[in-house]
Amino acid sequence: MGSPSPLQWTIGLVGYGEVGRILAEDLRARGVANIVVYDIKQGGPDGAPLREHAARHSVRLADSHVGLAGQSDLIVSAVTASQAVPVAEACAPKLRSGAWFLDFNSASPGAKIRAGGIVAAAGGRYVEGAVMNSIPPYRIRVPLLLGGPHAAALAPLLDVLGFAGQAGPEKLGVASATKMCRSVMIKGLEAMVIESFTAARAYGVEDAVLASLAETFPGIDWEKQGAYFF
Repeated sequence: MGSPSPLQWTIGLVGYGEVGRILAEDLRARGVANIVVYDIKQGGPDGAPLREHAARHSVRLADSHVGLAGQSDLIVSAVTASQAVPVAEACAPKLRSGAWFLDFNSASPGAKIRAGGIVAAAGGRYVEGAVMNSIPPYRIRVPLLLGGPHAAALAPLLDVLGFAGQAGPEKLGVASATKMCRSVMIKGLEAMVIESFTAARAYGVEDAVLASLAETFPGIDWEKQGAYFF
């Protein structure tokens, strides 16, 4: 199916929000000529920015999920977590035999397992992609933990496209569980840093708080953490 070179693939992006647009821009910069997208908002009143961005970057708009799936060698699903399984269901009827389906969504392990089963039953190759950091600073090079039985085969192909994917566990759901548990810590730390530093700054005791934290947790650069979260 398709060309042996990933740069010659037709790549379908489901979801054309911030993540989808970043991926489209970076894939085009990498030399990918055939990019097709579908977003449920593209035909509505909020779709003008999506249509304008697609035209500016020579990205084609599909008319439906199946319209996108029927022509894509690789589908990247970048929608909200609640739509991870519905997108797999919507693409499945026209999924090309052997097509790759990369699930970028921050969905639960159970949702990834259900989506993977749907894609596999339709003849596709499903890979979960657990995004392990914020996308905007890294863009397409955001650290990506790949999971599922096809992860090892897809990893080097994604590297050609500019992604920074690392093949992880073959069992679906494990990569997403890793990302989910990491997010609990990161988002919790972010909330505590913002609350503590905001109050410390308001009372004029920020330097004293930073010094105390540095003494208690010498391995963490708290000033740098504060600058990052703020």
